[in-house]
Amino acid sequence: MRILGIETSCDETGVAIYDDQEGLLAHQLYSQVKLHADYGGVVPELASRDHSRKIIPLIRETLKQANCSKDDLDGIAYTAGPGLVGALLVGASVARSLAYAWDKPAVAVHHMEGHLLAPMLEDEVPEFPFIALLVSGGHTQLVRVDGIGQYEVMGESIDDAAGEAFDKTAKLLGLDYPGGPRLSKLAEQGDSSRFTFPRPMTNKPGLDFSFSGLKTFAANTIAAEGDDEQTHADIARAFEDAVVDTLAIKCKRALKETGLKRLVIAGGVSANRHLREQLEVLMKSRGGEVFYPRHEFCADNGAMIAYAGLQRLKANQTVGLEISATPRWPMDTLPSV
Repeated sequence: MRILGIETSCDETGVAIYDDQEGLLAHQLYSQVKLHADYGGVVPELASRDHSRKIIPLIRETLKQANCSKDDLDGIAYTAGPGLVGALLVGASVARSLAYAWDKPAVAVHHMEGHLLAPMLEDEVPEFPFIALLVSGGHTQLVRVDGIGQYEVMGESIDDAAGEAFDKTAKLLGLDYPGGPRLSKLAEQGDSSRFTFPRPMTNKPGLDFSFSGLKTFAANTIAAEGDDEQTHADIARAFEDAVVDTLAIKCKRALKETGLKRLVIAGGVSANRHLREQLEVLMKSRGGEVFYPRHEFCADNGAMIAYAGLQRLKANQTVGLEISATPRWPMDTLPSV
């Protein structure tokens, strides 16, 4: 069985073809970073327009790369939410139109389920059940995963997610968009002993996250300590250490509560080297394993949507002809496969 996957939830246009026997056959990704850089963040209307310009050429190129035609496809999957509603509607419109024109079933995919299943694209995949730390854009979640569609959200961000806090703090430091990766690069030059930032919500029970106060702490430190380059690097290091420690503490707590020994990390922040290193140490100390996607599949991409869509297609969980998007969509409401 073979499926075309389309991702347009924010500022990346991703297209891929996945085969359940041969694996990933082709994938294309176009990033809008340069488009939004002048504005310091994603402009939703510009994102939607750029998706409209790029999506059809990317689909053609992906089909060419995979050496297949519409007749070789068994379905079309697309990101239906959560995300920017205009951007989502571009992908939904194209996917549903192609499905109708080509007489193929369409599959609406949850964006965060795509991230959660992205490690399944690798050679070594986690067995169910496991704990998943999802750190992507506006989402930070800890999820118990007993199977595809069997999700228990154990904790999530109550204000700024980790990725948002990275980007906002980077902006305070005068770093260009996208700020998160630039902050991490700057942190490599920082002295970890100079500043100590709080680890929010780790001194109380529960698995929820809150990073808005950490961003404010960073802002106050920047204002008090000056703006020389080394100070900025030291602040970046202290901020990154605080976020990574907080995520690791909550992961450890979730693993202890459930007794599970497998951890998945996925989403854009999962590419952070410091986070990966700390979680690998954590899982080694607990006699467990940690899994994550390769760097190119940490950010939004069509491959994860194609994989997730294929699992839903096999379960006959397809959608009708209406074109719709769901900007807010709790993942624990998804049906099991």
